[in-house]
Order: sequence, then C-alpha cells, then structure tokens
Amino acid sequence: MTAPGNGGGGDVLVVGAGLAGLACATDLVAAGRSVQVLEASEVVGGRMRTDRVDGFLLDHGFQVFNTSYPQVRRRFDLPALRLCPLTPGALVRTSDGGLRRLADPTRQPGSCADLMPGRLMSARDLLALGVLSARDMLAPARPVKGARDTTTLTALADAGLSPELVEEFFRPFLSGVFLEEELETSARFFHLVWRSMLRGTQCLPRSGIGAVPQQLAAALPPGTVRLGTPVSALTDDGVALDGGGELSADRVVVATGPEVAAQLLPGLEVPATRTVTTHYHAAPRPPLNEPTVLVDAQRRFLNTCVVSQAASSYAPEGRALVATSVLGGDGPEQDAVLRGTLAHAYGTDTGGWEHIAVRTVPGALPAMPAPWPLTRTTRVGVRRFVCGDYRATGSVQGALASGSRAAREVLAASGGGRRR
Repeated sequence: MTAPGNGGGGDVLVVGAGLAGLACATDLVAAGRSVQVLEASEVVGGRMRTDRVDGFLLDHGFQVFNTSYPQVRRRFDLPALRLCPLTPGALVRTSDGGLRRLADPTRQPGSCADLMPGRLMSARDLLALGVLSARDMLAPARPVKGARDTTTLTALADAGLSPELVEEFFRPFLSGVFLEEELETSARFFHLVWRSMLRGTQCLPRSGIGAVPQQLAAALPPGTVRLGTPVSALTDDGVALDGGGELSADRVVVATGPEVAAQLLPGLEVPATRTVTTHYHAAPRPPLNEPTVLVDAQRRFLNTCVVSQAASSYAPEGRALVATSVLGGDGPEQDAVLRGTLAHAYGTDTGGWEHIAVRTVPGALPAMPAPWPLTRTTRVGVRRFVCGDYRATGSVQGALASGSRAAREVLAASGGGRRR
C-alpha cells in the first residue's frame, strides 16, 4: 500500500478498497491488468473494519463471517484468519420473559430441548420449519434465484410458519440480519441467507473482522492500494483527486458505498440504506458463558453477543466484551436505557459494566425490498463501471460477487485476455 500520487493509474482505477473493490482488483491483476485502488481512508475494508481500544477489538457493527459463501471459499485462506465459531442457532428472550434456544439439531442434538412442541413453537411449526430448512439447505440455489420474489414475511407465511413463531423468533432474529423490522426484504435473499447459515459456520476472525479485507489487500502486488487518496470526481481520462491532481486510466470502477457512488456517477440509481449502532460494554465476567447470539422478542435491541466468548482476543484477560446492536443512530441516554434492557435480557446485574465505545455505521446495508435483483450489470458507461453489495445482495458474498462481475465486464469491454 502506498501514499497518494499523481500521473498514470494503469489500465484500471478502482475507487474504494472495500470488499467489492478489492475483489475486482484481485481478478483484474490475475488477468494481467495494471490496477490502482484508491481509498479515501487510512485503512482498507470500507464498513468492514476493526478498531483497537484499550486492549479491546471493536468491529464496526456486529459482523460475522460466514464460511459457506462461494466467494469466501474461493478467495480466502481461512486457516490464516484464525476463525472462532459462534454457536449455531440463537437464544431468544421471549415476549413472556422466558429464554428459549433455537438450535440446529444436525449440529447440536443435545441442545434441542426448546424445539419440543409447546416451548418455542407448536408441532406444526416444527414440521414447517424442518421442511423449509431442508429445502433451503439441500436443494440447488438456482430455483431460489429464479423464483417469483415476495417479501420475507410472505415467504414465512407461505412456508406454513405461524404468526406466533414469526413474532417470537423470526422477526427479532431477521431484524438483526436485514437491519429492518418489517420483514419487507426480498424472500429470495432470505432463502439464500437461511441456506448459508445452515450450510456454513458463523465466525469471528481472531484479529477482528477487519482481518478479512486486509487479507485480500495483502495479496495484491505492492503499491496497488493507495490509502488516503480520496477521489473528488471522474474525468474524461480517469479521476480527479481531492485537493488537486489527476490520475488517468483506460477504465474506472467505482467501488464505494452507494451515496459516494451517486456523487461520482450522477444519475446512478441507488437504494436506500440501513444504519446500525453497536454499543460495546466491558463486564467483569461474561453474562453468558457461550458465544451465542441473543435476540429479543420485544425488539428492544437487534441482537447482543458476548463476543469475547467466541474470540478471547476481543477483550483483555479477566474482562468480557459484550456487543449489542440497535437500529439507527446513537440517541441521547441510549446507553442508560440499553444497560437496563441488557440486565433483563441476560438476567444479570449490569451496574458494574463499563461502556467502552459506540460505533454507528451509516449505510451498513442496502435496503432490499421485493422484488430485488440478485445481481445486475456493473457497466454504466463506455469506460465506467460500478460495483458493491447494493448492486447484488447486502452480504459479504454480494460484495465479492459484484466486484468479480465488475472485473469480468471490464475485461470483456477491453477485449479480455491476459496482458503481459
């Protein structure tokens, strides 16, 4: 990685060093193209980054890394990330105050007591959930991608799940996945997400979620990524740099978030986005002795997790790190209210907890209402391309796949083949 510069940008300039931009650059370099990746901030990763504060690792939002995504299996050295798994399934603090576990019986056969009819769901719900899960896990993905799209709420009803189970589990659980509470997100995307959860493992890298984009960037040739290099505009020959100077290139790929992309590419249609805020608390002891996501049927928060139970590296020795996410930005007195809510959710005294930090991520995910196209072209002009999760699906898979498609379309536009 290098500092800003002027002059030629090579065959392709990629604006933005998030997952989509890094995937695009990787594929273009593999095809023999000369690439420069221009990143406005001082670190790679975009929204996928980790801060170190007083010995704690603080991800920007509670993000987990799913090992089942095809793009993940293709691109990453998973052992090098030192992945620490979370418990399959989730705990839910039900509307009556009880605590129930939705476990995966194929991976946690000894933890399925709450799947008995009458505890979290009825016998009819259990059968419907089993059929839904078996279909999504075992059937090819292609029929899902080609199916008529509806909302997730409609898809759950069509699967035969009762409104009671939707309200007690699916709405609170999926609100933390989609960052919206109405379950208006594309059913096609829901089925693919459910499939990935059943087939893969949700993990945290031992060095924080920022290790994921860092691994991609480290595999690029030295000098490919230029940090601290914001782009102010696209020009006929390439890009104009913020503060002066230009870089020229045959092709430009805009791999920023949708808001910046719309500024650089006037007229580009971009979706609305979802904002999430994550509060980090340090506790003298873990309020839950397992790395399991806990959701709330009363929807007082999206989810909470003792992340240091998954990866001890997230907290100094003798302390536990609890990550709790809520929709939207950070409001006044939010921590005080949240601390009381967490006391009830975990069934413990939170008076001795220390509020370490808060991380608000504007535009954390694109809104994906039905019908939502799972992929779309990245070419938006003769020499201009755009990629990002909002051009596919709001996921690691979506960002990487969009970057990969941008690289293919750049190569097709320039004649393909390998240059030497």
